[in-house]
Amino acid sequence: MDDWPMPSPPEAKPLVSDAPLESNQHKRRWSGSVPSRRSSYYADQRHERRSRPNSGASQRDPFRGRDANAPPVPLLRHISSAEDPYALGPVKGGPDADDFSNRAVDDVVPTALPLFDHSISRQSGVADLEPKPSDTSLSQPAYTARKPEEYLPKQDHQGPPPQSRWWTELCTVSHLIFFAIWGTLARLGMQWITFYPGTPIVTPVIWANMAGSFVLGFLAEDKHLFSSYWIAPGTTEKTTTERWSNDSTDFDKLAKAETGKIKKTIPLYVGIATGFCGSFTSFSSFARDMFGALANNLPTPTNHVYDSTTRVTNASSASRNAGYSFNALFAVIISTLALSLGGVIVGAHTAQLLEPWTPRISTRIIRQFVDFAIVAVAWLCWLGAILLAIFPPDRPSGPSSRGDRSNETWRGTVLFAIVFAPLGCLLRHYASVRLNPLVHSFPLGTFAVNMFGTAIEGMLYDFQQVGLGSAGLVGGGLVGCQVLQGMQDGFCGCLTTVSTWVAESNGLRKRHGYVYALSSIVGALCLVIVIMGSVRWTVGWQYAVCDRGYPDKYVT
Repeated sequence: MDDWPMPSPPEAKPLVSDAPLESNQHKRRWSGSVPSRRSSYYADQRHERRSRPNSGASQRDPFRGRDANAPPVPLLRHISSAEDPYALGPVKGGPDADDFSNRAVDDVVPTALPLFDHSISRQSGVADLEPKPSDTSLSQPAYTARKPEEYLPKQDHQGPPPQSRWWTELCTVSHLIFFAIWGTLARLGMQWITFYPGTPIVTPVIWANMAGSFVLGFLAEDKHLFSSYWIAPGTTEKTTTERWSNDSTDFDKLAKAETGKIKKTIPLYVGIATGFCGSFTSFSSFARDMFGALANNLPTPTNHVYDSTTRVTNASSASRNAGYSFNALFAVIISTLALSLGGVIVGAHTAQLLEPWTPRISTRIIRQFVDFAIVAVAWLCWLGAILLAIFPPDRPSGPSSRGDRSNETWRGTVLFAIVFAPLGCLLRHYASVRLNPLVHSFPLGTFAVNMFGTAIEGMLYDFQQVGLGSAGLVGGGLVGCQVLQGMQDGFCGCLTTVSTWVAESNGLRKRHGYVYALSSIVGALCLVIVIMGSVRWTVGWQYAVCDRGYPDKYVT
């Protein structure tokens, strides 16, 4: 059989023959599916019990290994579409195109085999059958080799052209200074209006922490205010009404992460999110309240006063059982976590709710007006705060004099706080930028500044209530006490943050989020117990000679 000569290609002939079929192998009915036609054809080949060819070349030869009595199989490359009656439709006058029940095997064998060009060289291996790189179907890489980012919809507009690095850095620093001052003022004002006789919650900083977390949650979820940085001005983004469903696809999370990276390069967004929200909330004040609850030293206004001239003091407290101290400690922790984390979630839901009505801020307005204005105003505000701290309006010779220097309250209440506030905010920002990328499952930068700020807060709180210097004045005197209070409210309050802490805990994976949140709470509690407790339970605290973060109240 190996000496079977290579026959010349047969002449084209009609595939449907009127001659009767003589072989038994042609009497079986034919199925209309292509796989069944193939299997039937090769089953007929195996029925003759032919031996396997000896070489690979003989396997590729369509005329070797065939029975000598079998009719020759026409080559498909010699049959044009005009000669093939089934290429364009059923045979004229023949059966319907879908009726395969009356067709013989030989009539449809050519259409059962794939179109294979036998002109390919026998020496060429299977690699020659692979698609060439010039094939248009390979213009895109295979889906297994593509990154998830490549599946995101491509925008024709890639955002405004980047600005110079030094100008962007100057704008970012200016925004942080400006919004740190306003965040500190907002936190102090929130403490003043929420600390009153009969208040249900005696730690007023908790409301500032909740409000700052709400604003940060809104900014993180919002996709319209700064969308001009990644969407063309004339286009609109798809509304996300369906985002109210419980399920969120991976592509939605990926798109949110990509837009979050772009937001962090916008000075105005950094100023509001890091400057204002981070300064509006204070982790060090939260840690101080944890120790105050544990040591029975929380400043609590009197609810029932029988003498109208009685002054409500901050340091006096009634004795209680030690077990109640643990109740108070967990009450402060749970209430702060619940309200702050709830603020982030509700802020995100509010951004989704207001998405159809949220305006888009033009990059032209931000870059040509807002950035220039903030750069000029921020440094002037900081300089003005320094000058007012040196020459307070309520000094004896000032326009708001109260007669005696001991009655000065501006510096201890506000001025020193906004003088030190930008320093803490800038340190927190650059620590987060440098340290957070080191460990993706644990924001090391935020954790470090919260622990460092808590330690500084504890030391300043001790210095404010013990005798200092050769004279042994409590807190170093009135001015010294005011400076210490300004560093607590300004530097430590802006160095530490609750809004970023709860937002990061909520954004991490469940296990990583719990580890991060518990590590921060346990670490801060250990620091204040060691630093503040060592003084409170040995030397003891004295009354501060200046106003503190919780102002005194007179009941009239």
